[in-house]
Amino acid sequence: MPENLFKTLENKKITLPDNVYVLLNSCKKYTIYDNVDQLKDASVGGEKHNTFDVKYKIPGKGEFVEAVVHRVTNGISANYTEPYMRRRDPETMVIADTMPSDKKKFKNKFGYDFQSLKSETLTWLKEQELSVFFYFAGSETIGVGGMAIAPANAGFFAMGLAMLQRIIAVNDLPAGFSVDSVIYVAPTFRHTHFNGKQIVVHNRSENLHEIYAYNLYPGPSAKKGLYGALLTKGEREGWITAHCSTVQVISPYDNITTFMHEGASGGGKSEMLQHIVRELDGQILIGENTVTGEKRLINLPLFCSFHPVTDDMALCHPSVQGDNGKLSVLDAENSWFIRVDSVCDYGDDPFLEKITIKPKKPLLFLNIKSNPDSTALLWDHIEDSPGKRCPNPRVIVPRDIVPGIISRPVTVDVRSFGVRTPPCSRENPNYGIIGLFHILPPALAWLWRLVSPRGYANPSIVGGKGMESEGVGSYWPFATGKMVTHANLLLEQIIQTPRMRYTLVPNQHIGVWKVGFKPQLLMREYLTRRGNAKLRSDQYQNARCPLLGYELNYLTIEGAKIPSRFLQVHRQNEVGTEGYDAGAKILHDFFKKELQQFITPSLSSVGKRIIEACMSGATVEDYNAIIPMQYQYSFLTIKDYEQNGSND
Repeated sequence: MPENLFKTLENKKITLPDNVYVLLNSCKKYTIYDNVDQLKDASVGGEKHNTFDVKYKIPGKGEFVEAVVHRVTNGISANYTEPYMRRRDPETMVIADTMPSDKKKFKNKFGYDFQSLKSETLTWLKEQELSVFFYFAGSETIGVGGMAIAPANAGFFAMGLAMLQRIIAVNDLPAGFSVDSVIYVAPTFRHTHFNGKQIVVHNRSENLHEIYAYNLYPGPSAKKGLYGALLTKGEREGWITAHCSTVQVISPYDNITTFMHEGASGGGKSEMLQHIVRELDGQILIGENTVTGEKRLINLPLFCSFHPVTDDMALCHPSVQGDNGKLSVLDAENSWFIRVDSVCDYGDDPFLEKITIKPKKPLLFLNIKSNPDSTALLWDHIEDSPGKRCPNPRVIVPRDIVPGIISRPVTVDVRSFGVRTPPCSRENPNYGIIGLFHILPPALAWLWRLVSPRGYANPSIVGGKGMESEGVGSYWPFATGKMVTHANLLLEQIIQTPRMRYTLVPNQHIGVWKVGFKPQLLMREYLTRRGNAKLRSDQYQNARCPLLGYELNYLTIEGAKIPSRFLQVHRQNEVGTEGYDAGAKILHDFFKKELQQFITPSLSSVGKRIIEACMSGATVEDYNAIIPMQYQYSFLTIKDYEQNGSND
């Protein structure tokens, strides 16, 4: 194919970026890949091999093995030799260009201009045997086309990228295909230039988004790097790629409700697509008291069924929007990068286990124990140290092998936001004061998306203690541009979809009760059964902490009552009003600190009103007065609100 590549592209009127053209004409050797199966074999050094060490000679360090790769019966399993490389470093992104950005600039962080490193990178790549392929990040015609260029021995990384972003065979490239982005992979540079750290450099221009991946963990580059390219395109064109999972749920009574679950990493996005697992006696465990050891269980005779739509990224493109006052979304990924830290034993997730043990297509496993020609098992996590499991085991699953998958745009009914919460008690108060779920006015829903708490014991990233902000939309770590621009886009989106309902849901803990991801799954069961029916006026009240919107007074699912201690955390004896109020103050102080950065002249006047209300200790009614939950059906824009005020 190499000798025919340029002729084929010329016939299809496809132009390569200058750097790519020069690199391919001067490198040691390159191989064009057309499908994932070819990259599967490349991952282990060829179709006759079943194990492979990804290693490089590092000046001053000698030979270093980055990862050990095995061919397994269900795909490819790759394990990094260094625990640090098994999770995404939140400080990975650096911006090399001079276009508008609130992110760290390369020159400011490292003290020299990126152009010299870019030249070194391309020179290094010219000395390697390379893997090259074309991809499309997005769906259908919405998204970003591009090329991946990686060392030939990093086949597992290329395989993951080709799965996440749809690989396109050269002969299948449409005429005029636009190479809008390029990923260059140079893993040795993290040792020679960045003190072993994961660094991904984004270099934007008007027509090209270059991503220089100086590590082999696909999270910050193959996945989130190209997420950044989608966000850059959307920022220029006025639309968002949301950081969310989406699921269409069908109740036992045939009600259909579509949920869009947003949140920072670890916020329960993939888990929103999971089935509820019963205990051995058939009951559902709500939670276990971390102080007394008491367990609380309920009986549910039937569960809702559901159809997955998106796992982590959803296109909110104007072309898929309807005129019904709700948001419509479409999956932005070709495969899903699923964290399986909650699958610790056989039977913890039968649905996912069935898909991954005998898949219809090869999968890529990361941080999962394996041997050559064995079967990689989701619950067999590699250990970072003796007795300490890696918190971020992953599997990449093609979305088209997921049963019941929906590949068309769907209209969202409930837009929820997930937060990882620590145990909270009177003696150790913190922000773990969120009940099973809360109803949020639209203005508060916007604030939670601006702040996007990363939360307790995050399994997906390196480091982090206490409550930290993942930033606007919970996708800010992957965006390259301006925070306020995205804040305005999110607010515009909320105002233009007045029929949406917003909820807030915790995971891990409710007060002193360990609950895992049960809150969002029980919310999914309950709200789907209700359909479009409104909550009774006596069923909810203003939360004791106004940032939590409305709290529930009671909740019954199929005759099973949820104890009030799970709905209103201050009712727990171990927390009380003292512990709750101390936690509420921590939460409010955190919001005030994080929201301050959005108060700029570029922020819309409606957004400024909402943030100022929060700063002054607003009540739930104050938020509801700015963008009411009770509306007359209408379609408004930020300008309508700025000119006419709210429609209450």
